[in-house]
Amino acid sequence: MKIEIQPDVRDIAAQLGAGVPYALKAVAGQLADDPDLGRPSGLPGILTVTVDGDMFEDCPDLSVGYIREPDRVEIRFLRAAHSTERSTDGSAEPSTNGSAQPSTNGSAQPSTDAQGQEQPVGPAVAAITVREVADAWRRITAWLQTNAPDSYAALRTGADSAAIAALEADLGIPIPVELRTLWMLTAGDDGAGGRGCLPGNMALMDLAAVAARYRLKADAQAHQDALNANRPEEERITVWQATRIPVVALGPADSTTGLYLDAATGYLGSWSRYDEPPGDVLDTLVTYLEEAADMLEAPALATRDRPGLIGGTLVWLSGVGPAQRTRWQPVAG
Repeated sequence: MKIEIQPDVRDIAAQLGAGVPYALKAVAGQLADDPDLGRPSGLPGILTVTVDGDMFEDCPDLSVGYIREPDRVEIRFLRAAHSTERSTDGSAEPSTNGSAQPSTNGSAQPSTDAQGQEQPVGPAVAAITVREVADAWRRITAWLQTNAPDSYAALRTGADSAAIAALEADLGIPIPVELRTLWMLTAGDDGAGGRGCLPGNMALMDLAAVAARYRLKADAQAHQDALNANRPEEERITVWQATRIPVVALGPADSTTGLYLDAATGYLGSWSRYDEPPGDVLDTLVTYLEEAADMLEAPALATRDRPGLIGGTLVWLSGVGPAQRTRWQPVAG
């Protein structure tokens, strides 16, 4: 059985502790012998095993996520595990946090057809979505690691399933599988030089910021609902829908505007703190990330924005002010 470990996983292993690369190698060896060792995680198509860090020097408890295919295993996720996920015998054992029965936070979310009717999405489609998000994000982070190390270093590690489940309970709506996948890869962007790594130098919001912004927008709509009770139907105002999840902010410290993902439709839209009418963004999270990766890898073909560098920081052209023009270097390609 062929075992593949993605470069970003190896990089994360080196950051987590001196003994983690060896532990990861040990897990890879076990998976080569028993590729069905893991249990289903909260993501379709992803299996997880955990490692007792006490068995290795300078190694925390680990959670390893992988995809099992007929002729190969591809290790795609690695993070420090909570004690509740720890194995009991010191070997790489299936993760207990993936053993729960399927629920809305682990399955594909329904989509809507042209008439607005919900259509179920099967596990095969959800598994494809997981891979598409993971592949697009890997392309972005691989480019950052090579070309913009400061921006790469500003990305947070992935969230665990418990943190995402807590946010889901706080919001009161199921989190779509594509967003769950992205957050398990990285739980926010702290920014380099005040700039996020997404087009327009926008930044992926951390989970606390998502919850805070959602509450503010929900409160704004509750206020409008109170006023709408005394308004004619044609004059009633909607500034927020309960299915909208804030995802991206204008910058790491600038939440005046941003993008949300509508859990009901699967499409992104724009939001503003000033409750302006939302603008349509005809992208799914997958196409948004894929286009960002495309623009980084082939900047000459970029249409929405143009990537460049100031030192070790990715700076998109739309965010370059006059004072930075002389320092900004466009990315060749």
